[in-house]
Amino acid sequence: MAATTEEPQRSAPLRDVIRDALRTRIFEGHYAPGTRMVERDLAAEFNVSRLPVREALRMLQQEGLITERATRGSVVTGLDEKDVDDLFHVRIALEVLACRLAAERATADDLERLRTLLDGAAEALARGNLADAHRLNSEFHDELTRIADNTFLKTALEPLQGRMHWLFRHVRSLPELLEEHRDLLAAIASGDPDRAARQSAHHIEKYREQYPDTV
Repeated sequence: MAATTEEPQRSAPLRDVIRDALRTRIFEGHYAPGTRMVERDLAAEFNVSRLPVREALRMLQQEGLITERATRGSVVTGLDEKDVDDLFHVRIALEVLACRLAAERATADDLERLRTLLDGAAEALARGNLADAHRLNSEFHDELTRIADNTFLKTALEPLQGRMHWLFRHVRSLPELLEEHRDLLAAIASGDPDRAARQSAHHIEKYREQYPDTV
């Protein structure tokens, strides 16, 4: 299969290029849960040695998007109903804290960066580019964690990031999600940690109710 436009520029390390391309394909459903990720085949597809493919798969495994099975090797991870429920419990605990801290610590530049991400998502949506809209909405959440500026919180969220982003892709309405994010930004910009925490909890609970039993 020839290289696609989903792949980042080759100025990045090969392992990152391959990881990003495979992650995008997983997010967009090109690789269903249970799909085998064969090093040899992927190396041939990307026209590289097996080493950067192995490193990319290891990185995706750390994100929870790939599982290593004794009998089948590397396979795309699936999330069942309990996995989704467990992930949302952790998400609401950690993201509400991130938003509370962001309301306390966000600078004018931080708030402008958040607005730029949401404006970019709206523009992508208007163009019909759903992949970019999803990506920018995911980056909005990542930016909140950066603004929170808590090393232990960041460390706790990093192993979940891949699965979080995967779940973000399953929202029913991107325009509605964008408005939810604008409300969350307004709460953070108010500088009121309690308001930001309430808005974050509302946002997460609302989307938990919309998820299918399995993803």
